[in-house]
Amino acid sequence: MDIPRIVIAGTHSGVGKTLLSAAIMKGLVEHNINVQPFKVGPDYIDPGYHAEATGNISRNLDFWLVGESGIRELFVKSAAKADISVIEGVMGLFDGIGSSGEGSTAHIACLLDAPVILVADVRSMSRSAAAIILGYREFEPKVNLVGVILNRVGSKRHYSILKDAIESTTGVKVLGALEYDSQLELTERHLGLMPTKEKTDFPVLLEYLAKKISHNIDIKGIIQMAAMAPKIKPVKVEIFKSDKSGLSECKINLGLVLDDAFNFYYQDSLDYLAFLGARIIPCSALKGGLPANLDGLYIGGGFPEIFAAEISSNREFIMDIRERHKEGMPIYAECGGMMFLSQSITDFEGREYPMAGIIPAKTLMMKKRAGLGYVSAVTRKDNLLALTEQTLQGHEFHYSILEGINEDDYAFVLKKKEDNSSYDGYVKDNILASYLHLHFCGCREQGKRFITACKNYQINKRNNKSKDFTG
Repeated sequence: MDIPRIVIAGTHSGVGKTLLSAAIMKGLVEHNINVQPFKVGPDYIDPGYHAEATGNISRNLDFWLVGESGIRELFVKSAAKADISVIEGVMGLFDGIGSSGEGSTAHIACLLDAPVILVADVRSMSRSAAAIILGYREFEPKVNLVGVILNRVGSKRHYSILKDAIESTTGVKVLGALEYDSQLELTERHLGLMPTKEKTDFPVLLEYLAKKISHNIDIKGIIQMAAMAPKIKPVKVEIFKSDKSGLSECKINLGLVLDDAFNFYYQDSLDYLAFLGARIIPCSALKGGLPANLDGLYIGGGFPEIFAAEISSNREFIMDIRERHKEGMPIYAECGGMMFLSQSITDFEGREYPMAGIIPAKTLMMKKRAGLGYVSAVTRKDNLLALTEQTLQGHEFHYSILEGINEDDYAFVLKKKEDNSSYDGYVKDNILASYLHLHFCGCREQGKRFITACKNYQINKRNNKSKDFTG
């Protein structure tokens, strides 16, 4: 199968990879090319920049969450519909899980047999840049490094020196460069870049950068390199294959809290829930109440601490959540969703805002990061997603903690790569909430159990029966 594709990688984090990737995507779109964007790793924010540039939903490719076969299937599923796929890497090219390189941009590039373009920050260096590029080319020969883009060059003369040194020493083509420009700095905060939903000036910035790209980066060369990617071998469909269980036939209405405060979701994960029979019904914690006739609710992560005042003042939504909880509707919440279900959120300035009050604990924002990285989560009791002692693979990234949860009500034991573990989350009756972020394409049985719980609630609600719908 012919699938033109290219990976945009970085020598390290902070080289301008996300902004350049979005600008290249925009440049390709302006050549009337249908671009399918992807992001390596569990990032929720960068895909928003891709979507703004291309008009297509960006997809995550994460080894820890979905495995190698899952990456291949999810990639082909979306890439086959586009003219070119652009895959933005994570961190530096070879940075993965621990020292093994698993899950790195290089790992995914080799897995998909995709050519790689490396972005390098070349401030305050000349010929030394060639040594860096040579090291990246030689470190893992299986990686097909076909081009380099130089960021933050000092002048045209600086660029000329760099280009000559790199191409003559490494044989890797320099595809262009951008000079340092203070207008090209993206706003960041505690979880990384500011989401595009809040950064209203990003379309203007993107247009500005796309013009610079058109004059300084060889877009046609990138198109040619993407077209040179080898054919992809047929992949075995495992995630979205027909299921004889008939689960996909039992339609349920699944509410999805989707707004500026809650928008950390993987699109393929939502697609899988829809494949299982969920009608995804968006709603907002910032304005209005819950839609009628929901059979379950999914509250993802996001920035409830930034929008705490607005969330707290939307009493209609809070009262609706409390009422549905009393009725026994299954509610699954991740990170920011769990924060919302707590009694209150105290923000970075020490201001406390009342929340839904369903979880008997208070959320406190911390000055230092409270959790980051891939984790294995072992369930402590039966719940909406899993049975006792089942292990789920996910990740966490948060600056908050919850104080006041009874030890018996913790949902998971989180086991981390540093060989330490801790309790996390809250489980009781029809509620499952934790700091754990999951991808249902990698936790398919858990997705099925959640949809089954929603179906049981739908049936029992219709028959006015028991509130225990976890199966």
